[in-house]
Amino acid sequence: MNWIVELHQRNNVLAWYGWLTLLGGIICLILSKTTSIQVNNINAFVKPAKFFLSTWILCFTMGWIGYELHQPNVIKLYNIVTIVVMSFELIVITWQAANGRLSHFNIDKPYYSMLFSLMGLAITIFTLHTAYLGYLFFKIDNLNKQIGYLWGIRLGIIFFVIFAFEGGVMGAKLQHTVGAIDGSEGIAFFNWSKHYGDLRIAHFLGMHSLQLLPLLGFYVFKNPVAIIAFAIIYFGFVVYTLVNALRGLAFFK
Repeated sequence: MNWIVELHQRNNVLAWYGWLTLLGGIICLILSKTTSIQVNNINAFVKPAKFFLSTWILCFTMGWIGYELHQPNVIKLYNIVTIVVMSFELIVITWQAANGRLSHFNIDKPYYSMLFSLMGLAITIFTLHTAYLGYLFFKIDNLNKQIGYLWGIRLGIIFFVIFAFEGGVMGAKLQHTVGAIDGSEGIAFFNWSKHYGDLRIAHFLGMHSLQLLPLLGFYVFKNPVAIIAFAIIYFGFVVYTLVNALRGLAFFK
């Protein structure tokens, strides 16, 4: 597993934090099978499991591609922001789940409302910081002549930022389902609604452009025109899922 060794060489801090969040995700998956606490008609630990696992993937991704900037001080600050923000998010989400409560959209009490607002502020800071790294990638002319890879990183970060802020639509609505209250029947693990619009689908597909586009730019679409063309098509597809969700239409119906 040479890539693991190289990941630690590129960003040892985010690599180890990524392993820690992977462990957290595994623990939550076990708890989801061994406990009976429910939130919105699913086991309460499914949501923190998803957030732990997505943080693991995020840390490995940014640990890898951030190295390409060759700006250690910039990355050192980014590491700190990432760990502080994600730790706060994961602690709140897991604590609320363990007590059978919503973490997001929870305004039942002033304290819970404050935590929800602080999570929104924290993730906004992190997203803007990630956008800054994206800006720095636009100042690079080439990446060891891997232009498709470079454009994959650039566009991946742009899409990540756009659809991270799409989460604000859910925050404004205080729910992710359109056409019904949260908690309707959903697909396995992701729990995206089978019968109504679900804003989480575009959120997921858009944010994971951060992994998809750099990988395709490195291995498949090495020509910048090709990766940009694919990215435009993919962006259109994700926007389509968002528009359909806002209209209350189920993606899987």
